[in-house]
Amino acid sequence: MTTRYLGKPIKRNEDPQLLTGQAQFVDDVDLPEMLHVAFKRSDYAHARIVSVDVEAAKAMPGVIAVYVAEDLGDYWQPSPLLVPPPPAQHVVFNERTAGQLAKDKVRLVGEPIAMVIARSRYLAEDAAETIFVQYEPLDPVMDLEAALAEDSALVHEGVGSNVAAHVIQEKGSYETARAEADVVVSRRMLYDRGASAPMETRGVVAHYDALSQELVVWDSTQAPIPIRNGLASMLGLSERQVRVIAPFVGGGFGPKIMMFYPEETLIPWAAIRLERPVKWIEDRREHFYATTQERSQLHDSEIALTRDGKILGMKDVFLHDTGAYIPYGLTVPLNTQCTLLGPYVVPHYYSEFRAIFTNKTIVTPYRGAGRQQGVFVMERLLDLAAKEMEMDPLELRRQNFIPPDQFPWNNEIIYQDFSELTYDSGDYEPILDKAMDMIGWEDFRENEQPRLRAEGKHVGIGLVMYVEGTGIGPYEGARVHVESSGKVTVVTGVGTQGQGHYTSFAQVVAEALGVPPEDIAVTTGDTGQFDWGTGTFASRGAVVAGSAIHAAAEMVREKAIQHAAEHLEAREEDIELADGFAQVRGSPDARVSLAELAANANPLRGAVRPGTEPGLEATAYFGPEMGATANGAHAIILEVDPETFDVKVHRYVVVHDCGTLINPLIVAGQVHGGVAQGLGNAFYEQLVYDDASGQLLNASFMDYLLPTSETVPRVEVGHEETPSPLNPLGVKGAGEAGAIPVGPAFAQAIEDALADTDIEILEIPLSPNRLFEIVRRATTET
Repeated sequence: MTTRYLGKPIKRNEDPQLLTGQAQFVDDVDLPEMLHVAFKRSDYAHARIVSVDVEAAKAMPGVIAVYVAEDLGDYWQPSPLLVPPPPAQHVVFNERTAGQLAKDKVRLVGEPIAMVIARSRYLAEDAAETIFVQYEPLDPVMDLEAALAEDSALVHEGVGSNVAAHVIQEKGSYETARAEADVVVSRRMLYDRGASAPMETRGVVAHYDALSQELVVWDSTQAPIPIRNGLASMLGLSERQVRVIAPFVGGGFGPKIMMFYPEETLIPWAAIRLERPVKWIEDRREHFYATTQERSQLHDSEIALTRDGKILGMKDVFLHDTGAYIPYGLTVPLNTQCTLLGPYVVPHYYSEFRAIFTNKTIVTPYRGAGRQQGVFVMERLLDLAAKEMEMDPLELRRQNFIPPDQFPWNNEIIYQDFSELTYDSGDYEPILDKAMDMIGWEDFRENEQPRLRAEGKHVGIGLVMYVEGTGIGPYEGARVHVESSGKVTVVTGVGTQGQGHYTSFAQVVAEALGVPPEDIAVTTGDTGQFDWGTGTFASRGAVVAGSAIHAAAEMVREKAIQHAAEHLEAREEDIELADGFAQVRGSPDARVSLAELAANANPLRGAVRPGTEPGLEATAYFGPEMGATANGAHAIILEVDPETFDVKVHRYVVVHDCGTLINPLIVAGQVHGGVAQGLGNAFYEQLVYDDASGQLLNASFMDYLLPTSETVPRVEVGHEETPSPLNPLGVKGAGEAGAIPVGPAFAQAIEDALADTDIEILEIPLSPNRLFEIVRRATTET
């Protein structure tokens, strides 16, 4: 019988290499005569550049070159717009992207002004400190509402306002729904900024070989192939002359899909110009300014319902902070518009947003990519409506679920892939029931909570639902090859940043070829190995690249069966693949190894039939017609200290439907990591700016608080499976699910724990100090 590998909790193939320090990251690249880069970055959030004096830096020992914008000549150019505006009903879009080095004006603290190249990073940093920039300071634009005032300073004068984009999407008539409603609940909600804070910051190393005329770039990117294509175009090289390698990457989380960061185009340009290898590694302080961020939105939202709890419609008008430029288009706010609808029947929906230019770090997707904000708005409004109508909040959710026989379900709202958001599959009630059972909802309400409250403890419980669009196109490709040694190699263009691709992709191939996963070598993120692909983002690796790998493996399987049938003089339908062999079903002694078949398929002499392809190898591509929609529920039990307002999470449960599981161990790891980031976003992490100066006040891990192993609880994970009909594996993405609904679950449980204060949590992140302020305000008002 053929060995089954899909769905098994196989330990990760890549872990021994990572745990023993044998994995290569960008900073491990060390080449002879390598030069190092430091940047002179803006001290101001908003200012005109009067002059830049670099003479002292150039004169310092060990400095090889110093470049400002004018030195780049025609190479200086604004970065390309990565995602164009959507084909929605009403769209205004004011494209503004940054050049590699600031020319006449700086629009955020940390914007690069000059690049210093020296024999060491220490020398480069010292030289950068000597560069004198004369500024004409301007008022910074920091507050979203103030940015819309007529007398506000303008981030981009040519736009005429600080509105980067204005989008309206609508289905049905919300005003009609509101007029028919028995209950209307409206609130203003804030979801503020955070940083991605990966273990490995960004880095680029470039080396140009003048003899071979080949440029090799090591880049901690999530999109090596698009980076290769863009660099070739910018530098006037053919794509064959440029090789981009994304080695092991210590966390991507979305900001590393951004392209092109200034450093990604400047370092290769300098390597060619100086004919020396050049390296830049982002330090942690730079990361807080130079790497994109996400989350800040201000929502004015309302929900209209009948008296028995049926949702009639939703209205959501919000401001989205896009930072100083808008290179990634409108992906984040579009995700917010779509994800707000959740697993519920919402007949009428009006959504409008304005993306606002501010003098803050650029905003691009960060794990969840706008979904957190939408889920927060919907789940909070449902909680508040349930309270107003004196209904059970979970039963209110249950009675508004989309029925399982109604899929595919078209929400009639344009999604980030520019198609109407359509849920391909799902069954939400079992998810809710399992989450309630795993967290012990009824027992906690009836027994545990009353007992603990009698002891003076402020404990609360929360449970929320969500839907996550995953696995969008356009496509990915893969090549599967059986070597004459019997080893199998898999190559795909997506990069890996810790998702377990080396294992899950190997399991897909193992299932098709009957070869143990440990005998399958997977290569990702190297344009010298594979030419076509898009990147790792939007929870699409297993869905899109995994499906391409599956298709290529099935093609190799067919070839192996054809060759084995000829070799064993058997019918193809009687051949099975198992343990590295092709054998006749029912006659295991009649078999031949895949290694022998691979060798026979590549003859060095002799004639072959016309149309014969050499080797056991195949290349395939997969592109979905639309994204696959995962869904789930998060449940939490926590305790609030009424003196310090610190919060301790006692239990955390996630029930997730990501379709067919390739490896439940890896999925659980993805969920655990997402929950940790979600808890950080809910209670620990917040980027704090000074409104008067535009300075970021907590740009270090001494001041920017991250959750630790002491504060993140053990996460209990349950699975429900509704296979996606959109791909042959039936899989859906799981990379962001752990992070998306943590905020509203946390808020619901906080309100429950402090029920005697009658507070409403309408903002994220919280903190002990902010929670104290909210409670004090609520008790003062009452």
